[in-house]
Amino acid sequence: MARMKFLCDAERCIECNACVTACKNEHEVPWGINRRRVVTLNDGEVGKERSISMACMHCTDAPCASVCPVDCFYTTADNVVLHNKDLCIGCGYCFYACPFGAPQYPQLGNFGSRGKMDKCTFCAGGPEEDVTPAEYEKYGSNRLAEGKLPLCAEMCSTKALLAGDGDIIASIYKERVVTRGYGSGAWGWSTAYPDTRGV
Repeated sequence: MARMKFLCDAERCIECNACVTACKNEHEVPWGINRRRVVTLNDGEVGKERSISMACMHCTDAPCASVCPVDCFYTTADNVVLHNKDLCIGCGYCFYACPFGAPQYPQLGNFGSRGKMDKCTFCAGGPEEDVTPAEYEKYGSNRLAEGKLPLCAEMCSTKALLAGDGDIIASIYKERVVTRGYGSGAWGWSTAYPDTRGV
């Protein structure tokens, strides 16, 4: 079975926000929630700026799932991390556990009135029957069930945002790095561990 993953090539991202708009339109995500957002690193530093499209990274050992007191998170056969809104109590533990800020409250307000969490579904819907009005109302389009990839990646004009089988995504990125002669300036050992020598 495929292991679905996202990858954003920061050397190609031009911060156009087409991925954000595509996601909001495809799933009718309400204002105030962004299942996907574009983050700019080193903003304003000439030659060092890099933009990255961020959403749920569908982790292998998802921290959101480990802290959920009602076990509303689950992993599909394609390794997509989804959640069941019928089980969610809106406690917000997943919000604090996720390093990518993926789970979000659908509304503002005091604790208990913010609703059930919402997050990127990799366009895979939810636990309801595939491609039904009930599934669409809660989770948006189920493009994976239709044999399509997430719309955010399909709408990326520079092909910076890649989505699909992790092995294929890795081979595409490897080919880009070999062709360019270097990886993205936003990633790498020296970025993650600036005080070490890469040992």
